[in-house]
Amino acid sequence: MVSIRPEPVTVGGVPLSNHILLAAGVLGTTGASLSRMLNMGAGGVVTKSIGPLPKDGHSGPCLVVLEDGLLNAMGLPNPSMEFVDEITTLAKKPVVASIFGGDPEEFATVAGWFSGKVAGIELNLSCPHAEGYGAAIGSDPALVKACTEAVSRSGVPTWVKLTPNVTDITAIGKAAEAGGASAIVAINTVRAMRISTGLRRPVLGNRYGGLSGSAIFPIAVRCVYELYEAVDIPIIGCGGIATADNVVEMMMAGASAVEIGSAVYDNVNVFEIIRKELYAKDGVRHEEIVGCAHG
Repeated sequence: MVSIRPEPVTVGGVPLSNHILLAAGVLGTTGASLSRMLNMGAGGVVTKSIGPLPKDGHSGPCLVVLEDGLLNAMGLPNPSMEFVDEITTLAKKPVVASIFGGDPEEFATVAGWFSGKVAGIELNLSCPHAEGYGAAIGSDPALVKACTEAVSRSGVPTWVKLTPNVTDITAIGKAAEAGGASAIVAINTVRAMRISTGLRRPVLGNRYGGLSGSAIFPIAVRCVYELYEAVDIPIIGCGGIATADNVVEMMMAGASAVEIGSAVYDNVNVFEIIRKELYAKDGVRHEEIVGCAHG
């Protein structure tokens, strides 16, 4: 496996201590948990998605462990504006606030709460199980462009997280780039469901959910590969990454950094484990492998 030199990197305007970030929605609900992940080797952290109004989320079961990943339908539960106080102790740390809204104005409002308090903003335009939010907006290029513009015009580094549940993800990526995105995050969960044969009903309270974990890694690699050839802004790979070799593969597809979510559920020490295998003083510069699979 290729090793990388252990050096800080700036991706999409956000300075990171290494190439591996905590993805939104996993241990990102409190300032203490975000700080813990930074102390345990994450090069940056993304918060739980925060919206314009408090939400309780869907009724349970909301999370089901599968043999090859996780199936969830949380429904974007969040305390809304009250969350801002959670991250006051993390000033000047590589914290990216994940936000959602129902239209460009709501995105701009929520982004404003975090202005000057975080290193960047990640637009959740990709959650597949929250009616009126996420992928409901993120599948429309015009809306993606408008929501991105509403946040990026403030000057804050703006990442846009894309859904794989579209016919052509490059069209959405180009719309985000046209709206002023600093980087693209690809991908969020894949629409999925399971049915309990014993209970004769869906296993999730919401019936439908999003699949994450190792099962979707090949999908994420393909999306990153396609986006790398379609846009000029950096890409952060996300989806099923669990090993150092997964990180290298994603970077070869075109990712400048990666986010890890489901693997944290399996092992909270995953960042330190990957760091020890990924980095070496005699390793290559990351620029040498980002996108090298394109010929």
